[in-house]
Amino acid sequence: MTRLLLKVCIFVVVAMTAVSCRSFHTLNGGKSAQGAPYEVLVVCNGTEWESPVGERLRALLSRPVEMINQQEPMFKLLRVASSDFKNLLPSHRNILKVVISSEVSEAAVKVQYDVEAAPQVVMTLQAPSVEAATRYLDEHGDSLLQALEIAERDRTIAYAAHHNNKALGELMLSKFGVKMQVPKGYTLRAEGDNFVWASYEFPAASQGFFAYSYPYKGKAHMTVDDLLFARNLFAQRIPGPSEGSYMTTVSRIPNVDGTEYIPFTPDYRVVRINGRVWIEMRGLWEVENDFMGGPFVSYTTVNEATREVFTLDCYVYSPKLGKRNFLRSLEHLVYLVDFVE
Repeated sequence: MTRLLLKVCIFVVVAMTAVSCRSFHTLNGGKSAQGAPYEVLVVCNGTEWESPVGERLRALLSRPVEMINQQEPMFKLLRVASSDFKNLLPSHRNILKVVISSEVSEAAVKVQYDVEAAPQVVMTLQAPSVEAATRYLDEHGDSLLQALEIAERDRTIAYAAHHNNKALGELMLSKFGVKMQVPKGYTLRAEGDNFVWASYEFPAASQGFFAYSYPYKGKAHMTVDDLLFARNLFAQRIPGPSEGSYMTTVSRIPNVDGTEYIPFTPDYRVVRINGRVWIEMRGLWEVENDFMGGPFVSYTTVNEATREVFTLDCYVYSPKLGKRNFLRSLEHLVYLVDFVE
């Protein structure tokens, strides 16, 4: 079953973005895809897996997630030989096949959706030689990563479209003038003037977001320092476990050998999401007067209709479990925000 064939080049990501959620049609009798988020099943024979192609794939997919306080790979890898794939794991959610054959004229990526289950993405890297496949990964590896990330993000968006907290969505609309499909599972923790805090609680972890707004004073006030000042002001409304404790932003960290503390500033970059310009900040949070912390990612934009700065700030607390999947699902929330013009 083939639905989309993408030639070698960076256009793979552009094309996948264009089809987005609409590509996840069920064409397989309704079987649900298996596997955990950010888990990739690599179908690759042992010879190729031990060659430079396998080395590049492992290095690419196992890159560390940025700005979390413990090292975790971007994707968890599972590898099976092609002879074992059909009988064992054809319904996995993310599949990457490696096909090296002299019958292939040039390196390319074929992308199929919902082949054996839904929602599923099956990417096939095909090349006439190990050398050609390796060159492809060197040149277009980032696009392959982005394509897998888009597939995971689209699943969050599709889920929220059908399973969302309508009360929280209505609160976001009344507070900030934004439509937001908050996925089911999040509960309201607190609200106040220009402020909403919600979280999704697990037995050994917590993921949450707080949204806030304040008057826009011009581009000169959209610096890292200005945004951090606003973040800490509103984060104080999130209490810690002990009396007088509250959330704040980590401003210094130990140096490499642990002999002293050095200044620490969150990453700051401008991104465009669904046609809107946002400022993305990634950093670490902690609790003043207590011992808690974890990673955060925030998205800030200007609501032209209200002339206010709007921020969606997302955080993870997971001292015993990995943080990648919690943080990634929070990053998808900004794609669920739409402004009322």
